[in-house]
Amino acid sequence: MTTRLSLFNSPFLLGFDQFERTLDRIAKSANEGYPPYNIEQIGEDGLRITLAVAGFTSDDLQVQTEDNQLVIRGKQSDDRNRLYLHRGIAARQFQRSFVLADGIEVIGATLDNGLLHIDLRRPVPEPKVRTIKIGTPQNGVDADGPQTIDVSPDARVPDARIG
Repeated sequence: MTTRLSLFNSPFLLGFDQFERTLDRIAKSANEGYPPYNIEQIGEDGLRITLAVAGFTSDDLQVQTEDNQLVIRGKQSDDRNRLYLHRGIAARQFQRSFVLADGIEVIGATLDNGLLHIDLRRPVPEPKVRTIKIGTPQNGVDADGPQTIDVSPDARVPDARIG
């Protein structure tokens, strides 16, 4: 029996088990070498993934999002009417996947001179600061019974300042 060391086993990291599963999925697909790709920053909130898909037409390619994953599939069919004397460019199929963070949108995809460009937009996160009211029991006994702390974003809690 092997014991697996988790990156997220700290008691301070709550609810990160989904990230661990995502990292496992990424590690399994890291050995995929075809097709080669680039990822570049486009502007402040834009990304572009470019895959080298020479020989593929737009009908041979499929770009989909499945949950938080961008999946690009390519499938070429052999032209039975051609007689090859040498076949160095194989008709092959592929699947390349990218895990997307929450909020990343696929804007569009274009095929240009054997390069498939997929444009993404990632939202610029706004800092979230929330004050949580801390209740105290009266005379060591909670007069109102068990207290709950409302941490919902809609909770209207006055700013509690020490001083």
